Amino acid sequence: MLLYLHIPFCHRVCPYCSFYKHTPGGTAIGAFIDALAVETRNRLGALAAPPRTLYLGGGTPSLLSPRHLSRLFDALHETIDFSRLDEVTLEANPATFDAAKARLMRECGVTRVSLGVQSFNPGLLATLGREHTPAQAAQAVGLLRAAGIEQVNIDLIFSIPGQTAADWEATLRGALGLEPDHISAYNLTYEEDTAFFEALRRGEAVIHEDLNADLFHLAAAILTTNGFEHYETSNYARPGRESTHNQGYWRGEDYLGVGPSAVSTHGPQRTRNVADTAGYIRQIQQTGQAVVETETLDAEAIRIERIALGLRTAGGIPLTLLDAAALQRAHILAGEGLARITDGSLTLVGRGRALVDPIAAELI
Repeated sequence: MLLYLHIPFCHRVCPYCSFYKHTPGGTAIGAFIDALAVETRNRLGALAAPPRTLYLGGGTPSLLSPRHLSRLFDALHETIDFSRLDEVTLEANPATFDAAKARLMRECGVTRVSLGVQSFNPGLLATLGREHTPAQAAQAVGLLRAAGIEQVNIDLIFSIPGQTAADWEATLRGALGLEPDHISAYNLTYEEDTAFFEALRRGEAVIHEDLNADLFHLAAAILTTNGFEHYETSNYARPGRESTHNQGYWRGEDYLGVGPSAVSTHGPQRTRNVADTAGYIRQIQQTGQAVVETETLDAEAIRIERIALGLRTAGGIPLTLLDAAALQRAHILAGEGLARITDGSLTLVGRGRALVDPIAAELI
């Protein structure tokens, strides 16, 4: 069981982000922390297996004040045996913590920090609506290392409007210079309900598929040459430093999502919490739960998800997930050098790794 806590607060809403988030505004943060603690306790108490990983995402979890961060983790320690967790990840923005808060993260039990750097180019950071500078990003990594955080991931984005191949290479080399354990390199996507999507709809932005592919392969070449393993479409790690939590998602493990808008999947049942922070607090206070949607996944829906997620990984998918037509198509992909079939598994290779979404669509 994987446990995810959603912290929706951001200083500023980035124009490309589609996750449920908002500025703290008039939210009673203490009441929100208490609601998270109650929901976590109630929902974990109803499950047979304890969590093996904990991930705090958002939003910006590092935006929480030291007092609220301590309050949250004190409550979590009362419910969860941290000694049994394989990994405790906290997402952070470089501009939201200092040396004292970095030490507090470690003292709370955080073993891994995922740092939202996105770019080392000041102009591109402005395009993305990010508030930190490249210097702050570098300083943040140093603070985490000095605090004794075991693993540091740097999140990066490519195909930002106006970004060139030279810009992307400079950002990759800037990240490598900080010697992280893990690098996530995401292709910018234009999600509904974002300012970037509206710009695309108005014709003010254009998606360049060839450039997307070129920058994807540039990242793969540079990072793997420098000792990183390309273990998932957008993720690279030093050997043994893969994200245990995210690997669980890609393998189809059960997960529990706590907080506003959080999604959970337990067996074939999937639930979603109310996507409203004030409403979330109110529902937890009144009923102890915040689920507003429930669906039961049939075997076909589960198979489709396993294919779509598994193809993103270096381990690929078992051929048993494919029907006769898809199996025939898989052999064609292998013949075209886009995939490899070994030991009953299909793995995308070479140019195929950049084409994971259309290939998955063909095989489903």
